[in-house]
Amino acid sequence: MEITIGLKGEVHSTVAREDTALEVGSGSLLVYATPCMVALMEGAACEAIADCLPEEKTSVGTYLQINHLSATPVGLDIWAEAEVTAVDGSVITFQVTAFDEAGKIGEGIHKRAVISSQRFLDKTYSKL
Repeated sequence: MEITIGLKGEVHSTVAREDTALEVGSGSLLVYATPCMVALMEGAACEAIADCLPEEKTSVGTYLQINHLSATPVGLDIWAEAEVTAVDGSVITFQVTAFDEAGKIGEGIHKRAVISSQRFLDKTYSKL
């Protein structure tokens, strides 16, 4: 299956204490942490193209520009949606959006590069 504009992915979760800014170290409040929202958005992007990648390939995040629009308390359900908006060789661009039960909490642009898993790991671990 080819990666094409319009492919969509979605992931769901519930905000737990360990997902808060206080717990992950990105702030001092018990509200959904921006780094956790980023991970949710990246997960939705991965889901959008998962069926298109052969077993020896994966994707890695290379760019993310987001706005965290609204705070979310512990206990609310959250989800992120990603849609492929551009394909330029191995670089895939996504529109990403995150929601809680009350509405939109974040939005932005995310890019991922399709890579060879083993080659990437070999290069990374050659740093040791």
